Amino acid sequence: MTIRNKLTLQFAGIFALILVLFSLVIYYFTSLYRQDDFYKRIEGRAYDTAAHILEADEVSERARRSNQIRYYRVLPYEMVSIYRQDGSLFFSDGDGELEVAPEVLERVKEERMVQYAQDERQVVGILYEDNEGDFIVLSSSVDAYSLRKLQHLKVILIVGFLGSMVVILLAGWAFAREALRPITKVVSEVEKISASDLHLRLSDADGKDELSHLAQTFNKMLDRLEMAFEMQSTFVSNASHELRTPLTAMIGELEVALMKPREKEEYQRVLASTLEDARLLAELSNGLLQIAQASVDTSKIKLSQLRFDELLWMAHEQALKRHPGALFNIDFDNLPDDEDRLIVKGNDALLLIAIVNVLENAAKFSPKGEYSTVRLSADRREVVLQVADKGVGIAPHDLRHVFVPFFRANNVRNITGHGIGLPLTESIIKLHKGSISIDSRVNEGTVVTLRLPQAIGFISAKNAF
Repeated sequence: MTIRNKLTLQFAGIFALILVLFSLVIYYFTSLYRQDDFYKRIEGRAYDTAAHILEADEVSERARRSNQIRYYRVLPYEMVSIYRQDGSLFFSDGDGELEVAPEVLERVKEERMVQYAQDERQVVGILYEDNEGDFIVLSSSVDAYSLRKLQHLKVILIVGFLGSMVVILLAGWAFAREALRPITKVVSEVEKISASDLHLRLSDADGKDELSHLAQTFNKMLDRLEMAFEMQSTFVSNASHELRTPLTAMIGELEVALMKPREKEEYQRVLASTLEDARLLAELSNGLLQIAQASVDTSKIKLSQLRFDELLWMAHEQALKRHPGALFNIDFDNLPDDEDRLIVKGNDALLLIAIVNVLENAAKFSPKGEYSTVRLSADRREVVLQVADKGVGIAPHDLRHVFVPFFRANNVRNITGHGIGLPLTESIIKLHKGSISIDSRVNEGTVVTLRLPQAIGFISAKNAF
């Protein structure tokens, strides 16, 4: 069943229930009012009959004539009976039969007035005090006119209910169609989006309702998918180039060397060049393996509490070994008084790789003789490492791709590298629930900021105070 049909049936069901309850309430209270009103009229007839029959010899001629006039204003199918205290019948008038049990007479004596029904006939019994003694007057009648009106009301309510249901079903169907029109539009727009059309977006995402929120969420997902597809395309393109270059060089040199006999020195030169290209391939392979290692589940990696300043010194030493001419200005002026705030929970080997990669990038892209500034600090909940260089910088259109493996900006193609360092660093930092951000300006330099949460135990202890 479609949502439109479900909404239509639910809409109709709710209104049907409301109409049924409304009709029942109207019918019930109308019937109750009719019954109470007619009991009062019968009660009045009982007193009129008693006054006319029992007080005819006690009142004036004018009062007797007035009682007689009221007495002859009979009700439909009226029947009146007057009984003595001993239960004997004193007077009876009217059409039909009224079964009076002794228990009824006793009830009238005790309660002074009794109301009850026999089928459609309503009966009122009263205890009437007279100078000759107390009498029991039973008056009954059938409210034929009001019962016919009540029957007509029932028919009107039933017909009105059925007619209303037809209108409600039509209105519900139209309402459901109109309510689902935005969803239908979203579905039609989504069906047009494919892997080659990820630039398309859903319209009507600027409102404040739930469908607009859904469209906004879907558009954000499309943004992530588009970026992921673009990153994948860039990764494949750059990875193919990076892997093909040393392989092509190796194959070319080996083919040239085998074209004719060579001197020993020539063979040594070819082997040395081939070894260098093989080392480049090994570095690429190691980088890919490290990215894979940094992408695994945190539960599979051994974590411990580490002093971040100690990791920074170790990374500094390794960076100097790889780049002996690099210059670093390490700034510890903003360190907290409490050294425990520099403790992070992580894997020392992976974090060391991340910090070394950032320092190496600063060293590679800084002009010769220029210092790279390394600043370590701690805020309330995080340890912050900033590495700033004065290199060539990164263009804004390239900045969004710096975390794509093998991507290299056009202005650094002449600098040795494979485009693995920053993607690997990002994976490691995210694995440790941290963040990495880059602020760069062309020909001015780049600032890389690493943020890692302080050790959970330490934060909890601080919060306890």
